[in-house]
Amino acid sequence: GAQNRFTNGFTWRSREDLNIDTRTATEYGVVRTYFDATFTWTSDSYGQGATAGGTVYAPLGSGTTIVGAPGNATGGGVAGGALGVYYAFIQFAGFTMGKAVSQFSAPWSAYPGNTTFDGLVGGGGTVTGVNQFTYTAEFGNGVSGSIGVQDPSAYYQAGVNNIVAGSGYGISDYAGTDIPDVVAMLRVDQAWGLFQASVAAHENNAAYYGAAETTGGPGNRWGYAGQLALSIKNIPTGAGDSINMQAVYTNGATRYNIQDLAAGAGAATIFSGFGVGSVGIGFAPDSVFGPGGSQQLITTWGGRGAFNHNWNANWSSSIFGAYAAVSYTGAAKALICAGQGVAGFAAGLTTCNPDYNIGQIGANLRWTPVKNLTFTAEGVYTMLDQNYVGTLASGGANGKPAGAYTAKDQDTWTVMLRAQRVW
Repeated sequence: GAQNRFTNGFTWRSREDLNIDTRTATEYGVVRTYFDATFTWTSDSYGQGATAGGTVYAPLGSGTTIVGAPGNATGGGVAGGALGVYYAFIQFAGFTMGKAVSQFSAPWSAYPGNTTFDGLVGGGGTVTGVNQFTYTAEFGNGVSGSIGVQDPSAYYQAGVNNIVAGSGYGISDYAGTDIPDVVAMLRVDQAWGLFQASVAAHENNAAYYGAAETTGGPGNRWGYAGQLALSIKNIPTGAGDSINMQAVYTNGATRYNIQDLAAGAGAATIFSGFGVGSVGIGFAPDSVFGPGGSQQLITTWGGRGAFNHNWNANWSSSIFGAYAAVSYTGAAKALICAGQGVAGFAAGLTTCNPDYNIGQIGANLRWTPVKNLTFTAEGVYTMLDQNYVGTLASGGANGKPAGAYTAKDQDTWTVMLRAQRVW
């Protein structure tokens, strides 16, 4: 987002994904265990160094703190790479226990267009699984329903932000998680496609107004999310073609729209280019609160969709898009705009409005020269539509020079090339 020389223009990733799936017939039905782990090497990025003009690389697996690197990163620490556990669950007598995709998510999770891009907004995610305890009932004729609880702490907390004087969006101020999210889903799966309705309840539990418990704090507030998803198969354009789409609405449960792997869309600061120019800011926590006040829940809505087409046995492609709108209450805007200290900027705004929208559109082309070997090229365009008017005076963070930056919409491009072999 800084648009300068302190960050890479490209990133490389190599990954091996291991799946283990066991199923045993018992008098209670099939007992299933499933495990999915990844071993990953990703080239890291650069950060502005501790000294003037210094630039520091944060290598994965270095095992030491890199001062000046993003977050003073220490890297992956596993043979120079990183180990990821995506799924680890047991299924027994209708129950799912462990780390699995959230029942809130559509079957395609965050990838309606068989994409390689992780960051689409507009619906549920957790492609890497979330700890849960869920019961699923099969009603026959492709109709099923699920209800359960899941752990919000890793993937579903966008921020409960404490706003103090001049701090703009504030700082995250969570109390300990004491109630899991409650999720329910109803699905109809037929030859023509699929329809799904899902809902979630999410508790926002804030800590204190100050550093000590004696300062008191705001009461808890429940947020919620609802989603509808539709998949249409066997459409006239060709065998195996499909249209996938979904729409979502959230209030105080932002991550059910701006999902965990799209987190950057919920905390974006994007500059126009080199030097003092323009900047766009968009930030979407679950709630904000000020001294002595109650939590103000953030509302979002959006959707995503894709058209998937098979040209022949070797070539296929998808066109996809996503959208998310973020809006604050009047009280939340007043807190954020007090003193106009927005996102670390000393502001000179004629209009202070933290509401914003994110729009994304992309396409990919896949070539499968032999079975289970696929090469993919994909491009994604993202637009940040922000609502501040005036100037934001930066003090020089992210290597940017101090000066008055014009508040303006911003955009980014991402291009991905991928080779994948399944065996």
